[in-house]
Amino acid sequence: MIRITEVGPRDGLQTEKTLIPTDIKVAFVDALSAAGFEEIEVSSFVSPKWIPQLADAGEVFARIQRRPGVRYLALVPNQAGLERAREAQVDKIAVFTAASETFTRRNINATIAESLERLRPVVATAGVPVRGYVSTAFHCPYEGPIDPAAVVRVCDDVMALGCDELSIGDTIGKATPDEVSTLLDRLIPRFGADRLVMHFHDTFGRAVANARRSADLGVTRFDASAGGIGGCPYAPGATGNVATQALVDLFGTATGIDRAQLDRASGLIAPYLRPAPPAG
Repeated sequence: MIRITEVGPRDGLQTEKTLIPTDIKVAFVDALSAAGFEEIEVSSFVSPKWIPQLADAGEVFARIQRRPGVRYLALVPNQAGLERAREAQVDKIAVFTAASETFTRRNINATIAESLERLRPVVATAGVPVRGYVSTAFHCPYEGPIDPAAVVRVCDDVMALGCDELSIGDTIGKATPDEVSTLLDRLIPRFGADRLVMHFHDTFGRAVANARRSADLGVTRFDASAGGIGGCPYAPGATGNVATQALVDLFGTATGIDRAQLDRASGLIAPYLRPAPPAG
């Protein structure tokens, strides 16, 4: 069984410049729920000052039609975000850091160590399962290639906080299958394949090959975004996440996803998105 966490409603929409109506976001999530996902990342409780596109996170959570068996996830940066997530009755939270010092400073104005200290009370008091995102696990837009040993150290620290799983991010989409193998050869024996989620971007057209290599090594969990939308506002050149459709086509019925319903969900959001930039 291949499990895909649909991140389009959060990671896919956070970089959009034009505000998307809340009604459309709710319809998008509801359509994704109908497609058969076990987990959907609905929004983020980051300050609206930083991510205005997701300022309506609480309202979206209040209005979606929650389906039994589906976990509705939100990104939470700090205690204030956690309180908002609690009010929204979020099923699971995600916290984030990176393997690159420069990226972390540009992203949240903190060192990696400082970011982990900020997250410590959030994870300790979450009261729900916690995912730990580790961005720039292969390449950084500022520092270049990241030493796998540095990634392992950050992953150790994230799991020591009490996170239940790790989402390993190829934030600028530059990883190769061989680099994926090199990193997973270190991470799988340490944490187990079942606690790892691979989060690929398709900037250089290698996301599907990287997912295939990950699966060959025993990973069964992936993040993806309907229609390949999204990127990172602090990673120049990071175009969309790997398209959920691409992973469904790769892994077939093992995903349990209704392809037609997934396409319907993509069709609901597509008219509200700016045209995607050409791939790097």
